[in-house]
Amino acid sequence: MEIETIGIASDHAGFPMKQFVLQYLAKKGYKVKDFGTNSIDSVDYPDFAHKLGQAIEKHEVYPGIAICGTGEGMAITLNKYPDIRAGLAWNEDIAHLIRQHNDANILVLPGRFISLMTAEKILDTFLSVTFDGGRHERRIEKIPIPDGC
Repeated sequence: MEIETIGIASDHAGFPMKQFVLQYLAKKGYKVKDFGTNSIDSVDYPDFAHKLGQAIEKHEVYPGIAICGTGEGMAITLNKYPDIRAGLAWNEDIAHLIRQHNDANILVLPGRFISLMTAEKILDTFLSVTFDGGRHERRIEKIPIPDGC
């Protein structure tokens, strides 16, 4: 799927990195829709994950980027949506594989645990790698909970 408007969301712990990511993506020429939060004041990450998740599901944005302290809260919340495959990436290799093998449509970053330089490399990788399909597509088709379970 081709990159159109990138959706981005964070909680308060991810806000500083989100500000950096917004500037970085603008410098690269990407169009971005920001779903908040808009400060370092304490908020609940699901509120912002849901805004991004709904926009991805409605095809209003693609792909998405979510950021919280560890990345785990955003990933857990986002992966409740049937058509979302949110992948938490700590380095370029993981970013490459979540796109290539898992067709991740949301990149999740651990805002408190990676440097801005690492975030740049992860973003560049995630936004440039394409899904391989093939055996990986078959596996993705098995992700939804089967009927009767």
